[in-house]
Amino acid sequence: MNRQKVTVAATGLASLILMAIAVPCPTVSAAAKSEATADAALVNAMEAELQRAMTSFGKTASDAQPKPYFLSYAVSDSDILGIAAQFGAITASHESRRRTADVELRIGTPAEDNTHGDHRNSAITTVPLPLTDDSDAIERSLWFATNRGYGKALDSYLQVKTEQQVRAKEDDASPDFSTEKPVTSLLPAAPPLAVDQSAWEARLREISSIFKQYPAVYFSTVALQARTETDYLVSSEGTKVATPNYQARLIIVARTRAADGMDLFRDETFEAPDAAHLPDQKTISNKVIALAKSVTALREAPVTEPFNGPAILSGRAAAVFFHEVLGHRLEGQRQRGDEEGETFTKLLGKQILPTFLSVADDPTLSTFQGTTLSGHYDYDDEGQLARRVELIKNGVLDNFLMSRLPIASFSKSNGHGRAEVGHIPTGRQGNLIVTSSKTVSDAELRDILKAEATKQGKAYGLYFEDISSGFAVTTRRSPQAFQVIPLVVYRVYVDGRPDELVRGVSIVGTPQAALSRIVATDDHEEVFNGICGAESGSIPVSAVAPAMLVSEIETQKQAQGTARPPILPPPGADAATGKGGQ
Repeated sequence: MNRQKVTVAATGLASLILMAIAVPCPTVSAAAKSEATADAALVNAMEAELQRAMTSFGKTASDAQPKPYFLSYAVSDSDILGIAAQFGAITASHESRRRTADVELRIGTPAEDNTHGDHRNSAITTVPLPLTDDSDAIERSLWFATNRGYGKALDSYLQVKTEQQVRAKEDDASPDFSTEKPVTSLLPAAPPLAVDQSAWEARLREISSIFKQYPAVYFSTVALQARTETDYLVSSEGTKVATPNYQARLIIVARTRAADGMDLFRDETFEAPDAAHLPDQKTISNKVIALAKSVTALREAPVTEPFNGPAILSGRAAAVFFHEVLGHRLEGQRQRGDEEGETFTKLLGKQILPTFLSVADDPTLSTFQGTTLSGHYDYDDEGQLARRVELIKNGVLDNFLMSRLPIASFSKSNGHGRAEVGHIPTGRQGNLIVTSSKTVSDAELRDILKAEATKQGKAYGLYFEDISSGFAVTTRRSPQAFQVIPLVVYRVYVDGRPDELVRGVSIVGTPQAALSRIVATDDHEEVFNGICGAESGSIPVSAVAPAMLVSEIETQKQAQGTARPPILPPPGADAATGKGGQ
């Protein structure tokens, strides 16, 4: 899995595993290259039905129903291969082709339409499309979805008009849809998926068989996910965009259970533009061995007690921390609405981070220092050009991540309208990048940690090496809090004793307090790739950050569980133990 994060209230991140350099494109044969062009037949069918629909609504004088002011068709055309193996055997291997259309239809005016308030999803209707370029069949499917969508939008618009007559004045009276210039950019389609399925099955069998040597690993999986996708968008405003996407991901998961019933796991993810650029077998095998040893050691580690004191978060851990604690609260739609906590809405132009920290979101980057970034895209899901947004400069809040849903002082999109198929786009993170002007070496950061712990009368500080998941609550009906679940945590003793591995730790807190306590960072950044779930669905994201020292962080115990470890040892456990598997 991709370290699937929990969705709570509004947001959640699922972990997987930026100096930009070119991402190598998948190798495509000459025959395949001829196919790697925008699908003209599909685009023409989309345009034809959209124009027919827009001219047909309200065509007759007897038709008293309002005409849509906006209509768009967004089509996702993808080819996906998935292979999974467990303990040396294939458990799944399949390839699937999908073509899905989202019809977005708006009734009313940009100032107030059927999506107002809690009715955002009334604009979206999703249907499967024919996989072949049969124009008649495609147009018929779009026609059906458009008519169904019109009925939903009309019902919602009438509800909006009724609610506006009885509700109190809203704090933010911004329009429901921004006015943007139409965009035309038909990029070449993603190349056909080209993966040697049998060769990868053999690789995964070999990799996953390593876990058989470790009796403490009760469950494991090694999975390859490879996909090519081309996204098409045409709208009544004149936008016509086709953008390719391709990605390969190798996911390794190992699980165990401690004697006290606590479930534990480690995982690792490799990402590349295609399967051919994933690491070689030796690199992956070494990572599997390290993962198995780590999860075995976690079983024997003591459970930590609640702690409130200094801590270092590794670069990966800090990246998740910033994504959860800060990034979600800078998404535009969280600055308006009766339910949103609006943590930073009134703090524009004010300091919310230490002055040595700056934060940007840059989906135009495809890699960072050679590492593929999941959050890269050329155009967002509303057809707007991806662009870098400087969110915080020297600690001062300067901007928000905007879709086409305006907020006070921000009436335009900045290319961050993103959504999973079947959802209406909202302002979302792409590649969140944290930079620091106050850096020290890793050794110096540890010295500062020990000095801070001594000053606070603590026997140790904490070092968070790896993070599993986390979630952020942004609605005002719940506490404005966050929780981050670390996987690997060490006590760093001030008296010079060796670092001690502990388990059962959960980081908790409130955003403004936690962000104000960052003392220093190290001098190099690390990348965290993930899948983030929120109201507009699950989308790929990345976060980049240096390791950071926090003067005070609060932890609590994780849920422990009551189920005991397996009573019977796994088959071959004696032989595996003899090889040092335990």
